[in-house]
Amino acid sequence: MNRQCFSLLVNGEPRSIEAYPMERLLDVLRDGLGLTGTKEGCGEGECGACNVLIDGELVNSCLVPIAQANGTEIVTIEGISGGEQPHPVQQAFLACGGAQCGMCTPGMILATVHLLRKYPQPDAEQIREGLNGNLCRCTGYMRIFEAVEKAAAFGGRR
Repeated sequence: MNRQCFSLLVNGEPRSIEAYPMERLLDVLRDGLGLTGTKEGCGEGECGACNVLIDGELVNSCLVPIAQANGTEIVTIEGISGGEQPHPVQQAFLACGGAQCGMCTPGMILATVHLLRKYPQPDAEQIREGLNGNLCRCTGYMRIFEAVEKAAAFGGRR
């Protein structure tokens, strides 16, 4: 199959890129567009390190072929702050020690942004459900859960 041109709205910017239709969105973002904040953990959709928002929905970019993302709006970790000021979720992760080695952090933060848009004041069960599918080997999750609670208090759904 030949490379084709795909059009995306990435972090608010219209982008066009040539890629093979079945090329993973993860690879297009990292290698084609230089957005290396999105991480590859497992490559099988099990760890959440590659989470991005596509048209407002949380997805594992390692499982999405670029052809499926054509014409969509994609938000990566680089696109959530909206400028020099960190997003409230990023601030909360830093304040609570929810970011350790950094491998899972972009995916966890995007999962939290998605969660807080759905549930601005989530309870413990909603937090566990919202972060389900995101693996962390450093924090033991308690600091991450605290960061989600703090982000909700900050008004982290913007």
